[in-house]
Amino acid sequence: MKDKNTKNLRKSMNRGSVEHESKVAENEGEIMTLAKKDVICIPQTKSIKEAAEMMIEHGFRRLPVTHPGSNKLLGIVTAMDILDFLGGGSKFDIIEKKHNDNFLAAINEPVKEIMTRDPISISPKYSIRESVDVMTENGIGSLPIVDKEEKVVGIVTERDFALALAGSLTNETVGDIMIKDVITTTPGTPIESCSKIMVRNNLRRIPVVEEGKLIGIVTSTDILRFFGDKEMFASMTSNSGLDVLKRKICDIIKPNILVTEPNVRLGDLCGLLAEKNIGGVPVVEDEELVGIVTERDILNTVLKD
Repeated sequence: MKDKNTKNLRKSMNRGSVEHESKVAENEGEIMTLAKKDVICIPQTKSIKEAAEMMIEHGFRRLPVTHPGSNKLLGIVTAMDILDFLGGGSKFDIIEKKHNDNFLAAINEPVKEIMTRDPISISPKYSIRESVDVMTENGIGSLPIVDKEEKVVGIVTERDFALALAGSLTNETVGDIMIKDVITTTPGTPIESCSKIMVRNNLRRIPVVEEGKLIGIVTSTDILRFFGDKEMFASMTSNSGLDVLKRKICDIIKPNILVTEPNVRLGDLCGLLAEKNIGGVPVVEDEELVGIVTERDILNTVLKD
């Protein structure tokens, strides 16, 4: 089944083929072959802290928000929304202004205060091609799938698309698609500043360098994990959000990071991302950081084929 899905995905990505339009119609509804059907959703009354803890527990970067009775889709909350709340953007006003810098009070605000309302969603009848088009045209990393009654019946992410291609990308290499102009940070950067970099540049991971050498990587999930750490709360000397967010990312970066090289085949990279359940890796050559490649880069490559 996986091989069949991969072939269908490759075929339905092919814009240059005369068969493209008929293929989209023929495979109408094939999106459900890739989608996760057992979707973990949360009510809009769930606290921001609880939402972060659920993301960490299940290894998710987003959670659909639904009505507890009808399961109708109301919104979606992502790791980037929580980073925005943690000083990355305008949602930091909840801590700074609404709660006068009382971090402990702010994190118990309901998730409806930071979620995206009325998120873009698709029908279970969508083809893979149509689903990818919706995702890329709107610059989003996931699509809730809702039925005629607006109930959530699945979710599909750009990782699902990219990882379905594991082993099938035989000609392309990491060096062909990697982002060479890499945004990096240093181990002394405060968490608040790192959140700002991620939110403003729509990045889920940033390589950490010191004296020009790659020493680690910090991801949105790392920040969420720190945010939900009981030891972090126990070590707080005040309720101040600013005190928490001034902590340095050297406390949370991953030192033993996975990396890849420019000559690695993209199909092999997809296999690595699937095995390790990660969304991207730095690219090194002769121990020097030369780029970064993510699941989104892989998906964009397939769109060009």
